[in-house]
Amino acid sequence: MKLVRYGKAGAEKPGMIDVNNVLRDLSGVVSDINGDMLGDANLDKLRALDASTLPAVEGAPRLGPCVNDIGKFLCIGLNYSDHAAEANQPIPEHPILFYKATSAVVGPNDDIYRPRNSTKMDWEVELGFVIGKAAKYVAQEDALDYVAGYCVINDLSERHFQMNLSGQWTKGKSCDTFGPIGPWMVTRDEVADPQALDMWLDVNGIRRQTGNTKTMIFTVAQIISHLSQLMTLHPGDVISTGTPPGVGMGIKPDPVYLQPGDQVDLWIEGLGTQSQLVKQD
Repeated sequence: MKLVRYGKAGAEKPGMIDVNNVLRDLSGVVSDINGDMLGDANLDKLRALDASTLPAVEGAPRLGPCVNDIGKFLCIGLNYSDHAAEANQPIPEHPILFYKATSAVVGPNDDIYRPRNSTKMDWEVELGFVIGKAAKYVAQEDALDYVAGYCVINDLSERHFQMNLSGQWTKGKSCDTFGPIGPWMVTRDEVADPQALDMWLDVNGIRRQTGNTKTMIFTVAQIISHLSQLMTLHPGDVISTGTPPGVGMGIKPDPVYLQPGDQVDLWIEGLGTQSQLVKQD
């Protein structure tokens, strides 16, 4: 099941993509796609619907972030063995955790903005997942039961802010528009193995990243189990799991960073595509 939110920013409606790739309006069934409706019982009710009886949405409306009212936006750094090698960093012993401000969240195809004083705006295609029920002290073997669904995330970064302004990575990760999420959330029953998904990212039609979640150092299940020992994960929390090699910072001999006018396209197997135009803030 593919759940979406569509319409003008701040006024999105809930929707579903049916088997014929038609966008169907869910606003007569649920008020939004958020933590309040992501539990298994609610998702089972949506699965039981005859999608053909739901109103079809005309045209091609804007798609918003696929989940609303995000409580925590957690990210895992250096979580691909080949990306750690690219960054000349050791394999982490435990998941590297940083926060991304929820104010960075935008739709999958919204414009993304290079901040003032930015010189090193970078891209990162990442597998994201959304928590469906409260998770605390979760065993690894049970962890995937706490996932409502999976989505594509572009974990945009400003490397100068991240590396040179002292303190947390969050400084370079939380700029406005640095968190495109979507185009939809694919419920976990339709993702047979989150550790076997191909992904890529292009900049101006040039393939920059190619990877597969099989090279993740810490799996989705390991991430959930680890984080749940430290804090309660709540329904609607979003977790981004790291990026494969090919980020702009890692291009040799000279790094390449995003400029106004650049086009970024990214894809994860079974989860859809994002497309963003870079503009100057």
